Amino acid sequence: MPAVSKGDGMRGLAVFISDIRNCKSKEAEIKRINKELANIRSKFKGDKALDGYSKKKYVCKLLFIFLLGHDIDFGHMEAVNLLSSNKYTEKQIGYLFISVLVNSNSELIRLINNAIKNDLSSRNPTFMCLALHCIANVGSREMAEAFASEIPRILVAGDTMDSVKQSAALCLLRLYKTSPDLVLMGEWTSRVVHLLNDQHMGVVTAAISLITCLSQKNPDEFKTCVSLAVSRLSRIVSSASTDLQDYTYYFVPAPWLSCKLLRLLQCYPPPEDGAVKGRLVECLETILNKAQEPPKSKKVQHSNAKNAILFEAISLIIHYDSEPNLLVRACNQLGQFLQHRETNLRYLALESMCTLASSEFSHEAVKTHIETVINALKTERDVSVRQRAADLLYAMCDRSNAKQIVAEMLSYLETADYSIREEMVLKVAILAEKYAVDYSWYVDTILNLIRIAGDYVSEEVWYRVIQIVINRDDVQGYAAKTVFEALQAPACHENMVKVGGYILGEFGNLIAGDPRSSPLVQFNLLHSKFHLCSVPTRALLLSAYIKFINLFPETKSTIQEVLRSDSQIRNSDVELQQRAVEYLKLSSIASTDVLATVLEEMPPFPERESSILAKLKKKKGPGAVSVSELEEGKREGGELNGGSDRGADTAAMAASNASTPSPQADLLGLRSTAPVGSAAPSAGSLLVDVFSEAGPATPSAAVNDDGFLSSAPPSEDPAPPLSEADELLNKFVCKNNGVLFENQLLQIGIKSEYRQNLGRMYLFYGNKTSVQFASFTTTVSCPGDLQSHILYMQEHFVEPLVEGGAQVQQVLNIECLTDFCDAPLLNIKFRYGGALQNLTLKLPVTINKFFQPTEMASHDFFQRWKQLSQPQQEAQKIFKANHSMDTEVLKAKLLGLGTALLDNVDPNPENYVCAGVIQTKNQQVGCLLRLEPNAQAQVLSHTHTHTHTHTHTNLYSCL
Repeated sequence: MPAVSKGDGMRGLAVFISDIRNCKSKEAEIKRINKELANIRSKFKGDKALDGYSKKKYVCKLLFIFLLGHDIDFGHMEAVNLLSSNKYTEKQIGYLFISVLVNSNSELIRLINNAIKNDLSSRNPTFMCLALHCIANVGSREMAEAFASEIPRILVAGDTMDSVKQSAALCLLRLYKTSPDLVLMGEWTSRVVHLLNDQHMGVVTAAISLITCLSQKNPDEFKTCVSLAVSRLSRIVSSASTDLQDYTYYFVPAPWLSCKLLRLLQCYPPPEDGAVKGRLVECLETILNKAQEPPKSKKVQHSNAKNAILFEAISLIIHYDSEPNLLVRACNQLGQFLQHRETNLRYLALESMCTLASSEFSHEAVKTHIETVINALKTERDVSVRQRAADLLYAMCDRSNAKQIVAEMLSYLETADYSIREEMVLKVAILAEKYAVDYSWYVDTILNLIRIAGDYVSEEVWYRVIQIVINRDDVQGYAAKTVFEALQAPACHENMVKVGGYILGEFGNLIAGDPRSSPLVQFNLLHSKFHLCSVPTRALLLSAYIKFINLFPETKSTIQEVLRSDSQIRNSDVELQQRAVEYLKLSSIASTDVLATVLEEMPPFPERESSILAKLKKKKGPGAVSVSELEEGKREGGELNGGSDRGADTAAMAASNASTPSPQADLLGLRSTAPVGSAAPSAGSLLVDVFSEAGPATPSAAVNDDGFLSSAPPSEDPAPPLSEADELLNKFVCKNNGVLFENQLLQIGIKSEYRQNLGRMYLFYGNKTSVQFASFTTTVSCPGDLQSHILYMQEHFVEPLVEGGAQVQQVLNIECLTDFCDAPLLNIKFRYGGALQNLTLKLPVTINKFFQPTEMASHDFFQRWKQLSQPQQEAQKIFKANHSMDTEVLKAKLLGLGTALLDNVDPNPENYVCAGVIQTKNQQVGCLLRLEPNAQAQVLSHTHTHTHTHTHTNLYSCL
């Protein structure tokens, strides 16, 4: 940039600014400004032509007055005239004034565009940069229409100076963000991508911001950038701080460029080229290794730059979710940050570990830090860090640690910040429901939740506990006893009264045999809370009283006296008055049989998605919930029986007048759609937890002659399976969730869960383009005789129109009839830009998905192994290891296979021993497995025995 000469100081501007600062009042300032505006206006309108210096000075004064908050309605033409000056300082002030004051709809925009065009074609780098800065600052659609085709040419031209290339890249980025339809790269695409190889690091840093933005919208056009980005990142990571002296920041080479390269790579799946992928893994390992090195400087800037690269690298590792070693190492590195003295680092570590907890490879590693996270929840000073700690506890929770985590969350709730209490309550309620094996523990937890944070317990929470108690016979007596004891507390929250009124009104008879909880004692206890409650709660209690008359005839006279009192039948609230009058009349004139029919016990609630989870999603907001959480939410939906959204209003309880039909439930809906009024499945089976879903199955599924089940009749034959279909299938043998398929148009995510011989699969179809998919249809087929081995039922249909950037979901229910080998096929058809897209994939449903882990001692294992020694029951195979024979990786894969990994069973500690039962509808197939690794030869010897003679062939296809 040219040096500013001493004569350009503009003494008059300095004096004016000094006068303004010396004003003692607002009135004095306005008076001085008005005087100056009058002077400037007279100078501009005067007969004497102003020189460039004077124009510049007066335009600067106008700009200063505008920045003080005063309106400027003249001087624009003079500023435009400054653009034609050949002096840098005058041209600079002209562009500055235009960038700040000129509206994009101004009549002068054409003159301004002409001046900018002249400067862009001048080949003077200083003037070109000023023009590009002005375009980027204004960034209007008119600017984009005028210069969108010119700037790419400047960017890739061989004779353009590096400083101009930087400005051009950032200017093009600004125009693309405001008017993406006008910025068409076309022929410039490959040349822009190759700017990643530019020798000037500043050009690369500017260009990568542009390429990242373009890649997010058009990933396929810019996919060649992946190898170039890996190559550039490798050079930076492996370089010493002295190699890139101009771009080394506190001993960290090019930290901003490194972060941007890592962020660019997150726009794409892992590289398919083995060499590129290997080089990238080396880079990520190097970054993790450098994080362990002692710092080269004690300055905070050094650690900030170093950690910025580390966290971006961890984000990329999490995005790929395919390298177990890197995921575990990333988790361990983040674990070290959990106790760092820097608050921001602890926050970022907790946030990243929340994402790692959802990966099957790193979930166990995350769980090892549970004590540290609990300590952070208790001792952190910053509320945002405590909230992230609570989020991480929620994410790492599973059946093994659910009771501990729920207990810690309940303990924290007593002192938690008011801003996060409601969300904490929802999370505790969800975890207690999802991982409840002992339902008495669930009831205790929710009642404790109401006691500790009753004001923050929403209706959805206490509705839910009532639904579950009603649907489970084995917990009703315990719930009645527990809630009766809870109501005896002197200070009792109103939500506790609601739960108590409902449960005692339904199941008070189960504890009435104890003199301490006799019918009259129960009634008096409830009625002692009546005057303290709001109108809706009083209405619920009145319904409980009429239920008492049916359950306990001896309380009839006492309750009728209450209903007959003036405070009830003359109540100012219409709802309470009507209930009191109607219930009093009902108890007086109805016979015992009629009363028993009208006031019959509530029927079980239908199975639906948990309304608590829906509320948590809503509270987090649409942008704060990731795809994996949404998928997880659907799976969590019915962990316990009774996921209805309806309120537990006892008005309906009192008005129920039909007996509960109880046909045998069809869990999957495979045979027929259940009647609307049918009862929920038996509470004795947890299978229904997996398959609960909002509403009945849609009855309009079309099954064609081939046994295919599709969302619409296909008009063209399905395409043959993709060449990489087997490879995509194999990725899911040991995991149940992830991205099944992705190209430049479509992303297909998958989430599935299996219990015994039943499974449910959620498919998520994401439109990655900005264009609508039309005629979107999907077809699931079972090739060959697979139809007799495995049966599918499609519950939800995909909408035929998928908007740009939108995602639609499809649910498949699975039932394994006998063992099988082939995988079902999924065909997807849609029209994109008028052209038909037709692709077929293999659904990742393999026989090992129906494994039930089995624990057994060493003696039992080998005794069982000897019993299955017949040739057709035993099989052995020796094969070359395709991946690293790392202990943790092998354990993760064997656990992912679905078997139980048995410790201290095999005499050789290097061997792995597993046991499990393959659950099918027709039979159960026991399976014992032994894996003998030979690290020197890099081979694995696998032996397994089965109670069924044909299963080993099918299981080998998975292994």
